[in-house]
Amino acid sequence: MSERILVFELEMPIRWGDMDAMGHVNNTVYFRYMEQLRISWFDSMGFRPDPSGEGPLIINASCTFLRELQYPGTVLARQYVGEMGRSSFETYIDMLRTDDPGTVYAHGSAKVVWVDYPKRKSAPLPDFARQAVTTPRLR
Repeated sequence: MSERILVFELEMPIRWGDMDAMGHVNNTVYFRYMEQLRISWFDSMGFRPDPSGEGPLIINASCTFLRELQYPGTVLARQYVGEMGRSSFETYIDMLRTDDPGTVYAHGSAKVVWVDYPKRKSAPLPDFARQAVTTPRLR
């Protein structure tokens, strides 16, 4: 699968403490927004951490900052799934504002690998997980 499928959205408030001395959201906070989106998406699929089992783990993350986010406001984060492999899949994120939904403020991505936690090794992506990550869970 090479196309990106929109699978999840989440709104998050921009907090005063998210800003830095330059008066805009600090770049590290964008990664927190992406983390919260990803964890909320995993939760929606029932992928709860189980140290004695299997589940998702990200192996990289990136962000391209296009425009400055500023307080006050609400981030609208959109989660997409892209190419799937034997034990991994690509994810992409767009970050917008709810009061400016036509403007992308940042693009992010992360590669997710399905792992056997006790063995600390990748494992084949189970059919239930493959189905879950490609099923939109939009409100």
